[in-house]
Amino acid sequence: MDGGSGAPGAALAELRRRLGDGLALAGLTKTRLAARARLGRTTVHDALSARAPVPSAATVAALAAALGLPGAELLELRRRAAGAPDAQEEAAGPGRLGKPIGDWDPHHLEVHPAGPGAGHQPVPALSGYVSRDHDRELAEVVGAAGAGHRQMMVLVGSSSTGKTRACWEAVQPLAARGWWLWHPFDPSRVEAAVEDLARVGPRTVVWLNEAQHYLGDPLHGERVAAALHGLLTTTDRGPVLVLGTLWPEYERRYTAPPAPGAPDPHSRVRELLSGRVLAVADTFDEQALREASVRAAAGDHLLADALGRTRTSGRVAQDLAGAPLLLHRYLTASPAARALLDAAVDARRLGVGLHLPERFLREAALDYIGQEDYDALQDTVDGERAALAELAQPVHGKQAPLRPAGPRPARRSPDGSAPAEGAGAGRMLRLADYLEQYGRDARRRLCPPASFWSAALAHLAHPGDLRALAEQAERRHRLRWAHHLRLRAEAGERAALPQRGATAEERLDELVDLVWDRPNGRPSQAGAAFARDMAARGPVTLYERGVRQVEAGEPVRAERLLREAVGAGRLEALCDLASLREEAGDPQEAEELGRRAEGGGDGAEALFALAVRRAATGDVAAAESLFQEARERGHARALRALVVLWERSGRTDEAEALARVAAGDRRPEALRDLAVLRANAGDLARAEPLFRAAADAGHPYALRDLIRWRDESGDAPGAEDLARQAVHRAFDGFHPLHQLARWRDRGSVRADTEPFYREAAALGDDDALLDLAVSRERDGRHADVEGLYREAAATEDVQALYLLVRRYERGGAPAQQLDALYRGVADTGRYALAFDLHSRWPYGLDPDGAPTPPWSAAYAEDDREDEREDEE
Repeated sequence: MDGGSGAPGAALAELRRRLGDGLALAGLTKTRLAARARLGRTTVHDALSARAPVPSAATVAALAAALGLPGAELLELRRRAAGAPDAQEEAAGPGRLGKPIGDWDPHHLEVHPAGPGAGHQPVPALSGYVSRDHDRELAEVVGAAGAGHRQMMVLVGSSSTGKTRACWEAVQPLAARGWWLWHPFDPSRVEAAVEDLARVGPRTVVWLNEAQHYLGDPLHGERVAAALHGLLTTTDRGPVLVLGTLWPEYERRYTAPPAPGAPDPHSRVRELLSGRVLAVADTFDEQALREASVRAAAGDHLLADALGRTRTSGRVAQDLAGAPLLLHRYLTASPAARALLDAAVDARRLGVGLHLPERFLREAALDYIGQEDYDALQDTVDGERAALAELAQPVHGKQAPLRPAGPRPARRSPDGSAPAEGAGAGRMLRLADYLEQYGRDARRRLCPPASFWSAALAHLAHPGDLRALAEQAERRHRLRWAHHLRLRAEAGERAALPQRGATAEERLDELVDLVWDRPNGRPSQAGAAFARDMAARGPVTLYERGVRQVEAGEPVRAERLLREAVGAGRLEALCDLASLREEAGDPQEAEELGRRAEGGGDGAEALFALAVRRAATGDVAAAESLFQEARERGHARALRALVVLWERSGRTDEAEALARVAAGDRRPEALRDLAVLRANAGDLARAEPLFRAAADAGHPYALRDLIRWRDESGDAPGAEDLARQAVHRAFDGFHPLHQLARWRDRGSVRADTEPFYREAAALGDDDALLDLAVSRERDGRHADVEGLYREAAATEDVQALYLLVRRYERGGAPAQQLDALYRGVADTGRYALAFDLHSRWPYGLDPDGAPTPPWSAAYAEDDREDEREDEE
């Protein structure tokens, strides 16, 4: 190799010279080369262009194979062109996490391949990439990281919609700048994140594909969120970029505020995700389909094949990822294979972990097979083995419906003993993501059969899996199974319980006296050491106890505990201390504490809280200063509060200018707040443009507000026109025509709202049927009300189902009919709290729906014991 090609620029020039020579010798056009290499034409053009960044390793490998060039030599040139990563590794030290972006194979980062490689390439190929709406916003985030900022974005979309591929394409510009990428997965995803996030170096992409495995972990998810918060807010860490993906149901679970009085298991995760999620549409829009068609016409056979099947539906990404073929395999599977898949779907939708023991699935599947098929299966040799082999066959070499998989072996402890958990579990299997998501919907109303629960009790060992199944069994009123699953889970938890956590609460109570009940009021050496220990490792921390004392109205005791927590390193306690000092009449120290809280990531929150108090007391100047400072430190609501403060103090032009700037940055909340203020003041003419601007900037409720203001101000035709225009912006919980009908139903002047309910239902709003039924009954129009309730109940509207059952009960329906309705309620597992199933079946139901006979005198005693534990 030419010795002068060691410098990055020279190496890149040499790489492109060799590729260009190979293209000329092969007698190919770039379009034909793209087709042969299974790459997009733009990718090939950029690889050969002197003005484009360094091509990825996967692109170079594909081009080398297509042109018959020595791949190893070209990849070495590409490595040098990317900025001499070996030198970077040496400069960063041997412990740097990850490796250069260009050295990653995208498939090792869980990017779905779109088909086999060209010729005899062992690496599957990717189709050409089609940019969509989310890519443009993601590019801005990546650009900010490349400019030296710390950024995070989580792409939220259904399975196989292109989330991971979008992240991979987005980081390619960083590859040319020498950035690295770290994918935490060893020994497990969450363990790697907990252990090593603090060691992430500058100019690193943290890759959190399927982020629910990190943020949703019941033991460590909040710790991971806190570590990511620290990574993003610590000023001396240099630029970093955190990218993740989530399914919508996980995003909703993590960001939903808890019910009053309920636990809040995702508070840190909810804060972390605020303003950092980006929706990925299920389908390609018209612009994306046109771009895909252009690429297909230019020789991208993978896109051409996918478009042939998806041009109407727009589900191009799912097709490329193999979802339709997976579904076909599911629907056409042999009876034994279908039984295994249904058992796996039920396990995952009821909360069992990602990796399922084969022995569990084999036994669980028995009752999913009809008697004739079961008898036929007994006549075959190794029928179950054949079914498993059938399901392990991949779809186009990419995904299998049910494939062998499993976590890495657990590490041995220092004394040489292997962990007991999972011992002897045997081979593990993993259900394809798309089939899991499809099955969650297809089987949502079904309760698993007896073989499922029996196999779970016999073969599942992880306490978390057993707890989840116990809860789901109880929701389905399968009380006997819930009882025994819970007992098994508790036995596993007791076996794994560390000894030192047993008396933490009592020791911390003693600590309060040890630290503070001294004549001089100063902590003893032993007390301070124990305080630091407890604050660092829990399970009951000084900080948490301090917060409890605040809630209990004990400010003096709370302040002492919180100051000890700060001394032990829990800097988030500074925010609570600032609030206490403000309430005690010491605003100067409150501000000082709020600014100190910045080091713990809560400084902006403390300053915001102080600003709110100053505004409430009429100190506008002080409030403005604190809101500005909180805004500069990144507080999400400070800008909105500043807009409201200016508007209410008469600085309306400044308020509107600031709100419009925020909306231009995709933060339309302040614009909507300002519109509401003006509408409340009776100035709808000046409010309407703000509502529309907020809606255009993406605020979900702005159009809803404008429709209501128009209707209530007497502009009924204008409200109706706007509601019909806004139909395409309907979202879960709001359909404009349905909402307009409800508002008018509640008004003092009744109008004919049925056409709006009907129109909303025809456009897919199932809740409209229930409200139409209620509206008819209220007006005394009882014709076909029962039919409307039935239609609404069929969409799993719990209120509709409840009202339908009550109608049947009042009408004296036969017991058999009522039993069938109540069993349907129990089988879904979603409505148990809304119906009194205990009085109907005091001992629960068997898996097949038959009432369970009295099964143990200990059952009532267990209930009494649970009540005693709750009281304690």
